Amino acid sequence: MDKPSRRNAHVVVIGNEKGGCGKTTAAMHLAVGLMRLGFSVGCIDLDHRQRSLARYLSNRAAWSQRSGVVLPTPRMVVLSPSTADGRGEARAEEAAAFDAALGEMCETVDFVVVDCPGSDVVLARHAHVHADTLITPINDSLLDLDLLGRLDPVSWELKSAGIYAGLVWELRQERRRAHRSGIDWVVMRSRLSAIDDRNKRKMAEVLPQMQKVLGFRLATGFGERVIYRYLFLWGLTVLDLDQAGVAVEATKSHDAARAEVRALLESLWLPRVAERLARL
Repeated sequence: MDKPSRRNAHVVVIGNEKGGCGKTTAAMHLAVGLMRLGFSVGCIDLDHRQRSLARYLSNRAAWSQRSGVVLPTPRMVVLSPSTADGRGEARAEEAAAFDAALGEMCETVDFVVVDCPGSDVVLARHAHVHADTLITPINDSLLDLDLLGRLDPVSWELKSAGIYAGLVWELRQERRRAHRSGIDWVVMRSRLSAIDDRNKRKMAEVLPQMQKVLGFRLATGFGERVIYRYLFLWGLTVLDLDQAGVAVEATKSHDAARAEVRALLESLWLPRVAERLARL
């Protein structure tokens, strides 16, 4: 990998090899939350097929224009796949395009949020190496947990690292060689059920033990709330409801969702964020 160039922005990568775990929801709320704290933010969507984050922000721009409400909106770059014939050449072109987009953003914004696809692709790996902070949302499911670590079904002891945790370990070493700094890895429990069941209790019991071995920090993320999914068509987040011009009746669940976003921002230990959290 090329020697790292000088940059000012803090890079946050949202990554997991499994789809449907809430990566785009986390990326969108993180980006808007940081902007509402007064920071400038850029976003890079690496999922050139689904473009979920890009679609979310496109909906936001369209609603802002239609409603006349000025909404804080981050800069957006979607990386298109290379058209080169050779696999190696295509990978090199895509990595170069990412480096160029990231380098330009890092000179003009405070934070860059990178949304990765829900699969193991070379470009996502490349993005991980540039992460100052890596956020991995996982559903409250033992199936998702298996990506982090393989557990004994009787003793519930960690037998080995899962495929994603193993990948993160490799990419952390690569980052130290290239950037001479580490990755702050945060695993975020997502789509938490309000119902107390055996699965939820086991997740709460096992994850704190796994973090000591696998080297991540644990953050409580977002509950299983309809409002997170409902706002996509308007490009809105739960932080926008007071001014967005959408007729949504305020509920205690919405207040709880805002508190979840604020708690996530607090738990990420991002530079200069803690001193501004009272603004949310």
